[in-house]
Amino acid sequence: MLDRGGKKIVTYIIRRCLLALPTLIAISIISFIIIQLPQGDYLDREIQRLEEEFGDSSSLAHVEELRERYGLNEPLWKRYLIWIGGFVRGNFGESFEYKREVHELIWDRIAFTLIISIGSLIFTYVVAIPLGIYSATHQYKWSDHFLTFLSFVGMSLPSFLVALSLMVFAFDIFGVPLFGLFSSYYEGAPWTWGKLTDLFKHLWIPVIVVGVNGTASLMRIMRGNLLDVLGQPFVQTARAKGLKEVIVVGKHAVRIAINPLISILGMSLPGILSGSAIVSIVLGLPTVGPILLQSLLNEDIYLAGTLITLLSLLLVIGNLLADIALAWVDPRIRYE
Repeated sequence: MLDRGGKKIVTYIIRRCLLALPTLIAISIISFIIIQLPQGDYLDREIQRLEEEFGDSSSLAHVEELRERYGLNEPLWKRYLIWIGGFVRGNFGESFEYKREVHELIWDRIAFTLIISIGSLIFTYVVAIPLGIYSATHQYKWSDHFLTFLSFVGMSLPSFLVALSLMVFAFDIFGVPLFGLFSSYYEGAPWTWGKLTDLFKHLWIPVIVVGVNGTASLMRIMRGNLLDVLGQPFVQTARAKGLKEVIVVGKHAVRIAINPLISILGMSLPGILSGSAIVSIVLGLPTVGPILLQSLLNEDIYLAGTLITLLSLLLVIGNLLADIALAWVDPRIRYE
């Protein structure tokens, strides 16, 4: 049986999940409408191309079959209901450009996107929090000034520029092309230990590139939060009682100063995903970013709508987990 605190946590999680549902529905509606705002669609351009190539309508059977299958001749609201009805059943529709089912195109790319995004978050927090603590506890010393300088440089550099610089540096110095997540030998090969090892050899580059901006920003936030906490009366009281500085900082001050960083965790996911999309295009990574951009440019409505909705779902889940983690770390958080 759950105690009172456990019941409050369960109630809080259920309420947050119920609030997330209308958010996802609204995102799916807005995304579906925006994708189709331009005049025409991919099939209209395909019809025009076929007419120019063949001069008759004999080759348009597949196009018309798709229009009939997905109700593209129906009103916009009805097309949305057809798509979202299939979405909840796992039928995401067919990509017009790739002539394949959407689910066949996206799962590997979403997995690689998640690996890079989660890896970048881990890298960001593992590096930024200790550096922020060190910078705050050595305020105005040369090390603090040096870390401050590095953080400003990291915040000002766009991720795609860092990726391009690394590519040029690695190729000029080591003669190694930093492109893709696999060596040419393992491209398209079945999964083996060798392919997995090759993936990790390439993975650290996009993880660091995507995490640079977030690491610099998070370090500055941690430093500022910890300096505020270290100036509060309870810290002075702990020091007056003779507690060691390590205990004062690590056990008392850091626990409070880190709370805003947990809140930022959920909000940082959109930046991580958008940053990884740009880096993926530059580095040629098989993630969601390049295929999403291509589907938006070509108005491949089912592929683009599915990707946007799934990414939104991941962001909502990330924010939910961040809220739960914050409530767990800080007992002052009330669930009512």
